[in-house]
Amino acid sequence: MSERTLIKNLAAANDGPVSVSGWVETVRDQKKVQFVVLRDESGAVQLVHPRAFGEDGSPLDDELADTISGLSQGTFLTATGELKHDERVKLGGVEVKLASLAIASVAIAETPIAADSSIDKRMDWRFLDLRRPEQNLIARVQTTFEHALRGYWNDNDFIEIHTPKLMASASESKAELFEVKYFEGKAFLAQSPQFFKQMAQPAGFGKVFEVGPAFRADPSFTSRHATEFTSVDAEISWIDSHEDVMTMHENLLVAGLTAVKEKHGDDIKALFDVEVTIPSTPFPRIPLAEAKRIVAEHGYEVPRHDDDMDPEGERRISAYVLEKFGHEFVFLTDYASSIRPFYHMRHDDDPGLTRSYDLIFNGVEISTGAQREHRVEVLEAQARDKGLDPEELGFYLDFFRYGVPPHGGFGMGLSRVMMLLLHQANLREVTYLFRGPTRLLP
Repeated sequence: MSERTLIKNLAAANDGPVSVSGWVETVRDQKKVQFVVLRDESGAVQLVHPRAFGEDGSPLDDELADTISGLSQGTFLTATGELKHDERVKLGGVEVKLASLAIASVAIAETPIAADSSIDKRMDWRFLDLRRPEQNLIARVQTTFEHALRGYWNDNDFIEIHTPKLMASASESKAELFEVKYFEGKAFLAQSPQFFKQMAQPAGFGKVFEVGPAFRADPSFTSRHATEFTSVDAEISWIDSHEDVMTMHENLLVAGLTAVKEKHGDDIKALFDVEVTIPSTPFPRIPLAEAKRIVAEHGYEVPRHDDDMDPEGERRISAYVLEKFGHEFVFLTDYASSIRPFYHMRHDDDPGLTRSYDLIFNGVEISTGAQREHRVEVLEAQARDKGLDPEELGFYLDFFRYGVPPHGGFGMGLSRVMMLLLHQANLREVTYLFRGPTRLLP
């Protein structure tokens, strides 16, 4: 078997024999010469085959030409031939003059999706949609981003944990739980690793992180919601307030975005026309009440049906921060206890407010973080305030009965970060296989 060369490495290779493998993107079957654009996981290259003609100008029998004429888009094959550098070739400045083709798998000629297909249609045929260079880059950016996060955590002495996704009781709101049959009883799919990453604090682990699946039974059809998503979580001991969590969070994101810009910045600019910005620290911090006042002064009143910031308010405050501070991120802090989970610590001087934050990135919330309440008697009271039965939370409350340090952390949606980083309009574009209220396939 000849050694396969990745297409991205052809530019640096010497002219001469070469073998490349991938799938057919386009075929230009001209009278005198045939061109095939072959793509693999690293890029695309032009394959060239001049047709053979006799002295009288009549075409000669040419098995390779016949094979090329019959190629369908998506066919996987291996091409061998002579690599030639030619700056006139627009596709990478190289081309391969074909000697032979070995077809691995023939594709059906008529593809079920096109460039202008709807997003739902493309999701039906996601494995074909993922062949697009943009989708390949999204996956690579996410890989680099996650690797950089782990690098930061490793450099700062965090421990990686893998928490169970089957739970006996709710970690947040029962209204958003998926219930599943569990032998003779029932279980729930975890909405977050919240309880279990907190368990690491009395265990003495100090600082922990997890990147894993989470599930929300939220019948929402917006562009930024999913029923299954990848959650990026961290929890740290011995904090003074949620300010310590925000500092860790922003430093983590700077590490991730720096790695993305260094490795993929040029490609992101070419394919998405987006300039990756490495944010300065500290990120702007604005108490929620002040943020509402700011957007009101700029012409938008956040509806008063609850104490939260609505999506339009998030967009408005983000635009304000970008204009005033030149920053794509903003921490909104001090949310009302009425809309925060029972385990968020409340301010000593104002129990109506929590030591918590939401992180807004380019107009959309990507994360919630907080200092956790570690005093068991306060936790029990706050659980009752939320209509939860402390008896059902017994295993969780036990974490706090045998000593626990002050601690806090955050949970962040990975796909939302990717969506906003690359300025995509929908979470589905940056999720490998999306799950929503009406989608369980493919």
